Amino acid sequence: MFTAILHHTPSWVWWLLAGLVALGWSQSRDRLLTLQRATLLPLAMVGLSLYGLGSAFGWGTEPLTAWVAGAAAALAAVHAAGGWRGFEWQASARRVFVPGSWMPMVTILGVFGIKFAVGVMLAMQPALRSQAAFIGAVALVYGVFSGLFFSRGIASWQAGRHALRAGRA
Repeated sequence: MFTAILHHTPSWVWWLLAGLVALGWSQSRDRLLTLQRATLLPLAMVGLSLYGLGSAFGWGTEPLTAWVAGAAAALAAVHAAGGWRGFEWQASARRVFVPGSWMPMVTILGVFGIKFAVGVMLAMQPALRSQAAFIGAVALVYGVFSGLFFSRGIASWQAGRHALRAGRA
């Protein structure tokens, strides 16, 4: 069964996976980024998460509510754990220092893995598309990954906002 799944997966999916791994790898290094660029990846991944949810289950209240709950839980957990440390405004470069981390790789591959697994499961068992427990669980997981990404974007903006408020920009 596993080989049949791999065999029936379009080749573009594997190219996408390779690109996402490269993107995740690039996030492991320290970088200086504009505020806009520092938030581009988190916003793009949140968008992909929502796209994955909507394309699989539609835009109903239940999946969106579960997605928001997952995102809020992840944001709260990141905040309780002290958030993303090391983000700071570099006034001379007018950029945000973004410390390297493997967490974006984990979350990028998590979103890819969920999208892939849901696609396979729905292809094999289309009835899952209407099962509330399945929809809720998938939406919640998508939301958690989105909350993790969104928290990283927030950390970037907070670093820049504090500097701008203090007049150091």
